[in-house]
Amino acid sequence: MNKERLHGIIFGTDTPEGRRFDTLLMVVIVASVLVVMLETALAHDTTTRFVFRMLEWAFTLLFTIEYAARIWSHPRPRNYVFSFWGVVDVLALLPTFLSGVVEGTQALLAIRLLRLMRVFRVLKLVRYVKEAQVLTKALWLSFHKISVFFLAILLMVTLLGSIMYVVEGGENGFSSIPASIYWAVITITTVGYGDIVPVTALGKFIASLIMVTGYAVIAVPTGILTVELNRAVKEKQDAEVCPHCGKPLHE
Repeated sequence: MNKERLHGIIFGTDTPEGRRFDTLLMVVIVASVLVVMLETALAHDTTTRFVFRMLEWAFTLLFTIEYAARIWSHPRPRNYVFSFWGVVDVLALLPTFLSGVVEGTQALLAIRLLRLMRVFRVLKLVRYVKEAQVLTKALWLSFHKISVFFLAILLMVTLLGSIMYVVEGGENGFSSIPASIYWAVITITTVGYGDIVPVTALGKFIASLIMVTGYAVIAVPTGILTVELNRAVKEKQDAEVCPHCGKPLHE
């Protein structure tokens, strides 16, 4: 098989072979992630651990072949290797190989962390879902606006936490400004663990304002993302032109 045909199968989604390859790869990705999860729950004896280990190496071998095929068939291999998806593909491979290299009982925790990174394979699914690509574009377009909004929230919880430290004091659980900021964060996010609660009337009034503001924390980013998502969907629809009649959306 020449490079051009292999490239069309692996990177293209507009051919029957490409669609079959993507479908098969998605099934393998989901299966590999399920193996990682089930291993943490079921691998309690030597035999079971060996079975899961063999399955993991089988999946790793398949992903290694896929990664090598992507590099070989890509017209500019360097661009793919250092692209976002190239890095994701490496993250799906490295943990298994590294966990087999690291030895010694002191490194057991490191091995567990490396093996946990295998869950990054689920990110490989995103590239095959067109709706996910639209959502990713909307998130990127919303990033700056949402970042500014969360910066404003950060400043607000810092200010209100400091005020609550002065109003309530250490005798009511607000022992320091960081502790008071922690209370402001869990209050404005409507979590409210109840480990720190205001006692004074002024403190309760400020807490009420923070709780009401908490709804805006949810509403504002949602509104920003919705606008950008609608815009991304519209751009995608406008770009979909029928190759036969030349009209959008197959009119």
